[in-house]
Amino acid sequence: MGVYPFFEIEKNPQSKTAVLYLNRPEKLNAMNWPFWQDLPRVIDELEADPEVRVVVLAGRGKSFSVGIDVFEFFMNHRDALTGATADAREELYRLILRMQEGFDRMSAGDNIYIAAIHRHCIGAGLDISAACDLRLACRDAIFSLRETKIAIVADMGSLNRLPRIIGQGNTRMLAFTGRDFAAEEALRMGLVNELYDNREALMAGALALAAEISENASPAVRGSKRILAYMEDHSVQDGLRYVAAWNSAFLNTREIQEALQKAMEKKAKKI
Repeated sequence: MGVYPFFEIEKNPQSKTAVLYLNRPEKLNAMNWPFWQDLPRVIDELEADPEVRVVVLAGRGKSFSVGIDVFEFFMNHRDALTGATADAREELYRLILRMQEGFDRMSAGDNIYIAAIHRHCIGAGLDISAACDLRLACRDAIFSLRETKIAIVADMGSLNRLPRIIGQGNTRMLAFTGRDFAAEEALRMGLVNELYDNREALMAGALALAAEISENASPAVRGSKRILAYMEDHSVQDGLRYVAAWNSAFLNTREIQEALQKAMEKKAKKI
């Protein structure tokens, strides 16, 4: 694996899982340029690694992430942000698209991504969580889509992905108010799948879930992610034909036999 200033990676080859840490704890994992520059590269490496099938995304320090480092971003990209020329506007457009790349690669990747969230999950912290397949959180977690508080339309994916996760009504409440939402409310919305009492329990739960998923046949998990993504903008009938075509092309009899054998062995042990 490469060396990345913002990230720390812990691989667990035995379970084919990895933990991707946001590692700028002194700034509550505020996302500076090394984050935006390197996230696509990190995801590409994790996707290409045969020893990784499930990735837990977590934050070092006191918080998951407070989102973009606004001061650093404005200082580094002042010309693009304040320029009134067509060239400056186009530069800003390209910059936004570049910053979206890492989240897009997570969402479209073959690996399963699980966000393990404690304390602050704000702005771009919520964006990266929305790009994950599953979200777990501590009971002390706080969620907020604060861009409207600073006169910005959220452009890193929350407005695009959250309606499919929590519905239009809940997304509009988050986006229009910019207010903080507690973990219990996030659970009610369906934003998070499970809550844990503390950070230690959260990480233990996330790692156990990652290991459980990685035990299943990789093509079946990967195919399920593909079908679910396809269903986001297709009809049920289109989806039924797509999954029929998928299984016709990729169904593996040997893997089915192995899975059935494991299930029988587990059942025999319980008896």
